[in-house]
Amino acid sequence: MDNEVLDFDIGVGVSSGGDVDDDAIDIEHQDGIDEDDMLDSPMPGFSVGNSDAGNYFPEGDLLDLEPYDGLEFESEEAAKAFYNSYARRIGFSTRVSSSRRSRRDGAIIQRQFVCAKEGFRNMNEKRTKDREIKRPRTITRVGCKASLSVKMQDSGKWLVSGFVKEHNHDLVPPDQVHCLRSHRQISGPAKTLIDTLQAAGMGPRRIMSALIKEYGGISKVGFTEVDCRNYMRNNRQKSTEAEIQLLLDYLRQMSADNPNFYYAVQGSEDQSVGNVFWADPKARMDFAYFGDTVTFDTTYRSNRYRLPFAPFTGVNHHGQPILFGCAFIINETEASFVWLFNTWLTAMSSHPPVSITTDHDAVIRAAIMQVFPAARHRFCKWHIFKKCQEKLSHVFLRHPSFESDFHKCVNLTESVEDFESCWFSLLDKYELRDHEWLQAIYSDRRQWIPVYLRDTFFAEMSSTQRSDTMNSYFDGYINASTNLSQFFKLYEKALESRLEKEVKADYDTMNSPPVLKTPSPMEKQASELYTRKLFMRFQEELVGTLTFMASKADDDGDLVTYQVAKYGEDHKAHFVKFNVLEMRANCSCQMFEFSGIICRHILAVFRVTNLLTLPPYYILKRWTRNAKSSVIFDDDGLHAYANYLESHTVRYNTLRHKAFNFVEEAGKSLYTCEVAVVALQEAAKTVSLAMKNEVTRIIANGHVKESSVTGGKLMCCNEDCQHELPAQLEPEDEMDKKINQLRNELELAKRKCEAYRTNLLSVLKEMEDQKLQVSIKVQNIKISLKDSL
Repeated sequence: MDNEVLDFDIGVGVSSGGDVDDDAIDIEHQDGIDEDDMLDSPMPGFSVGNSDAGNYFPEGDLLDLEPYDGLEFESEEAAKAFYNSYARRIGFSTRVSSSRRSRRDGAIIQRQFVCAKEGFRNMNEKRTKDREIKRPRTITRVGCKASLSVKMQDSGKWLVSGFVKEHNHDLVPPDQVHCLRSHRQISGPAKTLIDTLQAAGMGPRRIMSALIKEYGGISKVGFTEVDCRNYMRNNRQKSTEAEIQLLLDYLRQMSADNPNFYYAVQGSEDQSVGNVFWADPKARMDFAYFGDTVTFDTTYRSNRYRLPFAPFTGVNHHGQPILFGCAFIINETEASFVWLFNTWLTAMSSHPPVSITTDHDAVIRAAIMQVFPAARHRFCKWHIFKKCQEKLSHVFLRHPSFESDFHKCVNLTESVEDFESCWFSLLDKYELRDHEWLQAIYSDRRQWIPVYLRDTFFAEMSSTQRSDTMNSYFDGYINASTNLSQFFKLYEKALESRLEKEVKADYDTMNSPPVLKTPSPMEKQASELYTRKLFMRFQEELVGTLTFMASKADDDGDLVTYQVAKYGEDHKAHFVKFNVLEMRANCSCQMFEFSGIICRHILAVFRVTNLLTLPPYYILKRWTRNAKSSVIFDDDGLHAYANYLESHTVRYNTLRHKAFNFVEEAGKSLYTCEVAVVALQEAAKTVSLAMKNEVTRIIANGHVKESSVTGGKLMCCNEDCQHELPAQLEPEDEMDKKINQLRNELELAKRKCEAYRTNLLSVLKEMEDQKLQVSIKVQNIKISLKDSL
């Protein structure tokens, strides 16, 4: 077979050489790559995982052909493919070692292909000498001399000019050849199958299992799971880059249609695109009303989903999830998240939230510490529970009671001490003290265990239920198979559905008065202020007070501590500290601080202290039916009676509190009791004199009014004082009568102005209600028109 020409029609790429000087013959060495140096990338000169060309396998008489001097090939690529096919059959990997160029035109005229174990690793390389190597790679080069040299003839064909057969190392058996770099290649049919399975949401491991079954063994697949993973990653990157352009076109159109639509792109839109953020006008307006707590949901970043999509969400006055903006996360570095959070903050008029909830992620935490240093950062408890099922699957299988015990420890402990004790008891019970993941989440306990977070507002109805905002706004619309081309339509459908539910809740609140369960003025007051959903939650707490007893546990002057518990359950008591003068109470359960809804324990204390209406402090506007109203209503004008009851109650409670202390001390002996009686008699005289002096002062200041209700009698003008003035103090002088008449006319004018003001506020309130009803009707018409189309 002298000078036999072998023509292999294949599509293997050529290893490129560097620029050369035409005046010299250059020798190029490519000996800087070890067998294990680039396991995740293609070998120079071969298209591992990135070409549709397959490896060449000789057929027929060429099956057992061994290279020899004088063997000719039609091209350099054919020679390279032949040697690599020979290497696969024998059991070693190849690479390009050196090349030689013509001094005339710089064309390559000589190549040397060697065993991948040729030479030795250069330990003085720049990439290693200036830095510490944390995980040194295995030495793979052992100085093997096996090689094939070819040079180009004047005819254009390539001739074998040297062949070294012997190796100084063991060869790889046939069932392991597919692991060698130069033989790892994803064929066209395999790519098609990977693309199909990836589109269905399968991961690399499951796809490799399907390929092994399809081809009849891992050795026949021709590549490893690492190659499959890299191919899928490249696919995803190319697909994302193309789809991001669709997203940018969509955002540009939305911005052109509405100038209040906000979007921003990290980097240049014309070059490499980073993260993308957008927020529609409704999202920005909703944040102004309900932006006190925010959830940044990165669920869709996971491998299960094809979209790097992350929405910012919150909770409206009906307890429904609302949208504060969306992001596409292409780059997941800390700097990129810092950019994203700063951009979102700019879109929301630079008003940071009180609290923010995210997935358990160290990079996101670092970015939040920079952008929202004052916000309380919480990790999503339910995501941690989900991760727990993965990390402790063996414990779940072996101990069915572990899940219940874990939930009780996290959700039902009432204090930090209770949680700490319960946690370590749990670890000891199931022998998990040394579990690394449990140690990690325990170190972060202040950011996800409820008992550490109850002092901060998160707008949740209960500390034990799942937040509706996390991974729920787009539930039912976006799933694991959703791609970006489908995303826009589903995104808009989700927005329409959420708006429809909010309109329905507004309609129910305005047109379906709730049924009251008690004669309490407080319940009636709450029914007129809260939305229907929030009132039902308040009513649950109010009715719950009927089973609780509040007893005084400590009295420190103006601050009284009450023990609140069910009868016979003092060991489960909560403690309420009540400031009599400020009419404020704090409960050990911290429900009001956490959810903005007053708890049954504080309501029980209000009941025993004769507080008939909710103090304004306990009515958060964000939970009321007027949460989105721009009109500021004057509580003094609209709720004068409630304010009168409240101020009267404050005075009554203050006097009663001090009187109880006085009686308790005076009754300890007969002597102190007699002294107290004398003191009370003197006090009664002092109070009577003070009332007369107050009336005299009021007349001197001109604060006297004539009441038609009292038959023309003079009454004190202090709104909190309804005492009739003594007749002997009525002025008799004509001049005084004239002055008093003018003062009465002035007071009458003031009362008329106040009446006009109250009427105006009522008209404005009615206009707001009508505006809301019109909005509801418009939305219903839009929905009906869409349904008809």
